[in-house]
Amino acid sequence: MTFMPNFNRAGDLEAHQLAGLKWTVAHAYDGSPFYRARLDAAGVRPDDIRTLDDMKRLPFTTADDLRDGYPFPLLSVPLTDVVRLHASSGTTGKRKVMTYTGKDISDWANMFARCYEMAGLTREDRVQICVGYGVWTAGVGFQLGCERFGAMAVPVGPGFLDMQCQFLVDFGSTVICCTSSMALLVSEEVRRRGLSDKVRLKKVIYGSERTSDAMREKISAGLGGAELYDIPGMTELYGPGTGLECGAHRGIHYWADYYILEILNPETLEPVAPGELGEMVVTTLAKEAAPLIRYRTRDLTRLLPEPCPCGNPLPRHDRLLGRSDDMIKFRAVNIYPGQIDAVLSYSRGVGSEYQIVLEHRPDGKDHMTVRVERIEGANLSDDERVKKDIVRAIKSQMLVSAEVELVDHGELPRSERKSKRVFDHRFE
Repeated sequence: MTFMPNFNRAGDLEAHQLAGLKWTVAHAYDGSPFYRARLDAAGVRPDDIRTLDDMKRLPFTTADDLRDGYPFPLLSVPLTDVVRLHASSGTTGKRKVMTYTGKDISDWANMFARCYEMAGLTREDRVQICVGYGVWTAGVGFQLGCERFGAMAVPVGPGFLDMQCQFLVDFGSTVICCTSSMALLVSEEVRRRGLSDKVRLKKVIYGSERTSDAMREKISAGLGGAELYDIPGMTELYGPGTGLECGAHRGIHYWADYYILEILNPETLEPVAPGELGEMVVTTLAKEAAPLIRYRTRDLTRLLPEPCPCGNPLPRHDRLLGRSDDMIKFRAVNIYPGQIDAVLSYSRGVGSEYQIVLEHRPDGKDHMTVRVERIEGANLSDDERVKKDIVRAIKSQMLVSAEVELVDHGELPRSERKSKRVFDHRFE
């Protein structure tokens, strides 16, 4: 059984997207007072959508709209049709709550099962799920897709390193699903306990945070060469499982039969050229309870227009660089943490864990310190060369000066959730 769509003829996907776009706009206009008011204000009626290019006439939706519409934002069906809700972490203000109909849940399960198929799993695989359950979309999403696909789910949740290691050995788990920070924790713990020859892991499906190439290599090495697959996802767009990095590891195939992806300049909101960095804006094509119309995700990536070596025709975007609202303004220069991450990935002598510390000092200037771990077994006599190389690369690529502090391997904190990378003390 395959969960991949069948668009054999030229124009099949575009025709499918146009039908889905027309349905979504009509469904939202008829069912949601919020969307009806927003579309009326933009002077757009459902009958005005005749081509995919007409999507440019549609108004944008933002995270503020979700918070302002709490507790049931964007609701476009009667509450009696809602079978589940999920919510974001809510680190700032009210949580972003999304509702689901039974069809929404089934569509999500199919999308997620497609992820497992793309990663090359079979029904003989045993999938250890190491992400959060509860109102979060992560744990239940990974499990839902695993069960729809037909592999064995081992639902552990995050943390519990003793249990994680025991289950890896006792149950012979072949796949783990987690954040990259949790994957690093598990890989280091497996090595520390001398379990490398007893673990049968073949694949790691990870998401929730940007991960450097250095961190990916370290995770893979610690888990016996396991292959890593980056999985995108957010609560607003069903949850994780809306695309996956394929076996060619040349970007992420996204499920364009379930949503339209635009890459726009985050300041002008105009399309960028294929291959240029911009903000992901998504419009769903079949979502019933809480459809998205040109939703600004704030995630930054680029489209990859060339055919993928893996042969799958579904379109691709690059791994996420970061978020447009995570931008650091430092000495009149806009910097994204992912740019520092990229520099460290190609720097010799440093590990995968780092922190960016910003502070305003008595000299009246802002200062940036990049604190990064040495590699295991590093020769301290190399420190000055390593620091100079990083300082030079940051200056060359970002046009700012930074200080570099090297710390011992394992000194920076690990987390089973997203790791905090930026510490801005300038306004304290």
